[in-house]
Order: sequence, then structure tokens, then C-alpha cells
Amino acid sequence: MKRLGMLTPSSNTALEPLTCAMLAGADGVSAHFSRFRVTEIALSESSKAQFDHSEILRAAELLAHAKVDVIAWNGTSASWLGFDRDERLCERITEATGILACTTVLAYRDLFRQLRAARIGLVSPYTVDVQERIMAVWRSQGLHCIAERHLSLADNFSFAEVPEAEVARLCEEVAGEGADAVVVLCTNMRGAKVAEPLERKLGIGVYDSIAVTLWACLIAAGVDPRVIRGWGSVFADPRLLPAAASVLSQHP
Repeated sequence: MKRLGMLTPSSNTALEPLTCAMLAGADGVSAHFSRFRVTEIALSESSKAQFDHSEILRAAELLAHAKVDVIAWNGTSASWLGFDRDERLCERITEATGILACTTVLAYRDLFRQLRAARIGLVSPYTVDVQERIMAVWRSQGLHCIAERHLSLADNFSFAEVPEAEVARLCEEVAGEGADAVVVLCTNMRGAKVAEPLERKLGIGVYDSIAVTLWACLIAAGVDPRVIRGWGSVFADPRLLPAAASVLSQHP
């Protein structure tokens, strides 16, 4: 049995059921979740304080009691706080637990470097100032968002209330502006189910945050991601098999 540990924002209602749905056909793999307080996404100091490493590490240590094979920070905060935050977080999780660690944002970075996607369409539920910060931080990593859509929401719980049809519409809009890959950036936004139908329709990759995190976890645990079927090319594209391993090699 392979056990995947997920660090989950407390107000998130999407990532747990969607992760379990994706794993439904993967025999011998289970997902386990530990929460810490996250209720708002903003650039205020109080919002940034939600992602203090001490809170996250306490949740990670609880996951370690379940003897998981990997611990993932299943969230996108480093997109606006800086990729170095997640790099250090992975180091600290492994130091504290002895367990491999990965994050959504670091997985995205390696994924796009492997795919050599040059024109990213960014879809998120966030406010305009958060979205602008994300685009600047991603640009500093060589990830260029040439089109974007955001919903101007700050309450983390509300993100999961956005209908899948609305998520799909936003993805189609950024694709229409010339993106060669689409990112649904939020682990409380329901982009996972629409990814594969959109890929068939648009002819480009659609990369949902919950799916990307699961992809990285599977490789970290030594599981072929192709055991996941029907949830998008992130699990099937052979170019991505070495990508997550590269992310994890930075955080032994």
C-alpha cells in the first residue's frame, strides 16, 4: 500500500473528494489529509501569516503518524509569496519527519520546464492584486502567463462554489488568447473534471492544481501516474514522468 499525505487548507472542500475520485481506480494507493487554518487569500499580513511554516509543520507531523510515503503541501500560496517559501518548506518537512515532500507550485514549475510551454493561460478565483503578484512571481521563474482570468474572490471557502462550467469557460477564454497551456491555479477550484474534455476540445494541456499535486505525489511514492485515467494529460504524458522526480531530487 502506498499512502499519500496531503496538507490541506482548513476551508477547502474540493481537493479531498476530487483526489479520492481520481484515485478510485488506483489499487493500492490511498490519500490522507491533515488541515491547518486557511480562510482568506489576500496580500494582507494577516492572510500571509496563515502560511507560517510552524502551522504547516504541525499538520505535517500528524501526517507522519500515518506513515505516509510523501507529504504534499496541496496549496498554491508560494505563487504569490515566492517559490523559495515552498523550497524551504519541503526541506523543513523532510527534516522534521524524514518523509519526502513536494508542493503544488514546485510541481508546476518543473512540469512547465519539462513541457517547454511558453504561453500559459492562468485561471484563478483570486483578486486582481493577488493575480498580478502571481504573474510576476511566476515570471521570475521563467513561467510566462500571457492571458489570465480571475474571479475577484478572497474567501477561500467560496472558491469551491464556482461551477465547473464557469471554470471551463474561463479556460476556453485564455486558450482563445493564444495560450499553449492552461493552469487552473487553486486547490479549492473544481478544474479537475473538466481538464480532459477541455484538452480534447482545445488541443492543449489543461493543468488543474489538485491533479498536478496528485501527479507529483504518485511519482514520489513510486507509482506510475498512468494508473489515473480520464483526468487529463498530466497523468499520461510520458514527458512528465521525469519532471516530478526532478522536483523531489532537490529536496531529498
